[in-house]
Amino acid sequence: MSTMTVSRDHFPQDFKWGVATSAFQIEGAHDRDGKGPSIWDTFCAVDGKIADASNGHVACEHYERWSDDVELISRIGVNAYRFSMSWPRVQPDGQGAWNEAGFAFYDQLISALAQRGIELHLTLNHWDLPQSLQDQGGWVNREVCAHFTRYATEVARRFGHRVHSICTHNEPWVIAILGYEQGIFAPGIQSRKQAMQAVHHLLLSHGMALQAMRGLGLATAMGIVLNLSPIYPASDNPQDVAKAKLDDGLILRLYMDALFKGFYPQDVIEHLGADAPLVQPGDLATIAQPNDFLGVNYYTRNFSSCGNPWDVASTGNTVTDMGWEVYPQGLTELLCRLHADYQPLRLWVTENGAAFKDQLVNGVVDDVQRLAYIRDHIAATHAAMAQGVPVGAYFAWSLMDNFEWASGYAKRFGLVHVDFETQQRTFKNSALWYQNFLSEK
Repeated sequence: MSTMTVSRDHFPQDFKWGVATSAFQIEGAHDRDGKGPSIWDTFCAVDGKIADASNGHVACEHYERWSDDVELISRIGVNAYRFSMSWPRVQPDGQGAWNEAGFAFYDQLISALAQRGIELHLTLNHWDLPQSLQDQGGWVNREVCAHFTRYATEVARRFGHRVHSICTHNEPWVIAILGYEQGIFAPGIQSRKQAMQAVHHLLLSHGMALQAMRGLGLATAMGIVLNLSPIYPASDNPQDVAKAKLDDGLILRLYMDALFKGFYPQDVIEHLGADAPLVQPGDLATIAQPNDFLGVNYYTRNFSSCGNPWDVASTGNTVTDMGWEVYPQGLTELLCRLHADYQPLRLWVTENGAAFKDQLVNGVVDDVQRLAYIRDHIAATHAAMAQGVPVGAYFAWSLMDNFEWASGYAKRFGLVHVDFETQQRTFKNSALWYQNFLSEK
């Protein structure tokens, strides 16, 4: 794959080239101007949950430095920006009164980007649920679906005509499984039964929100973003093969079948047994609303084993600072499979990137591994398009180093280096490469 070179002119003129961020990871200003606490504010305060004992109180100070960050985005030369709105910033309790100061922040951000000709791609829920809704059960409580729908409708009413797309949820698998089953992400619950109910309510609220937002008559593209990976058995052992099929069911088919076919896969429901979600009549029809796009977040492939866990170094491929194997062709495989099995109208690569231990030396970050990662995954995206897959966007994760959830500030994914002491931003060589790639005519 690394020998394959593509240039911008291999892609259609209207292809979306972007960078991505999320509110909690960059904004800081955790209690400024009426913002309410989110589940991540609460989770960060629990001893031992964040690797470096940090939090999102300051992060990248994007709430103050947004104008400078808009200039960074513009300088890279992208034509699209994927960002999220903080629900508790615009509705502190997740229900009840709207916070106009919060909306004003996003109003000025959207205006500044639009003035530079950059398309806005807005995510409504990138994990930072208002804490007051978690106090009522969070995504396990069916009532949260109605609260989310009201929030989505209000945001779409105010901004829908000014953004190119609205994504309901970013990575529902992560919210439900890491947050409610494994407990390593907010809200830190360990219950498979609660996690599976959260999966159902995340998907149900997606369908409800799409119906409500479309009722406003907007031309805005609407969809959802999933984190997906090809899953391979670690060996030819029949047990490993069976586990890979089940894991694929739990990570991919559970979401894709519901969203695009209107049912949950039978093998997964049987496996879950008493932990399977409670589904009310009509729920699956609501979930299976037509999506204008499916966003795919891809980082690596996965292996399933009933015995020893897969040794990520065994392939000889580069391994990132997150411990993830670099495997660009997995993105091609994934996009081709999604197209063949589900026929989404449009597929967008909404996150793709890598963390490495970057060194800032004399004002330069020579991040050769990240540069190669981005380059080779752009080539992998093109390879899927050459096979007839309707891919329309590529967003690099991330614009800049930020608060990397349970890893704190120790893991750097940015194209732009951030010195968290001074908030100084520096283009890494990967950003300069992307800038050069995008400037090719």
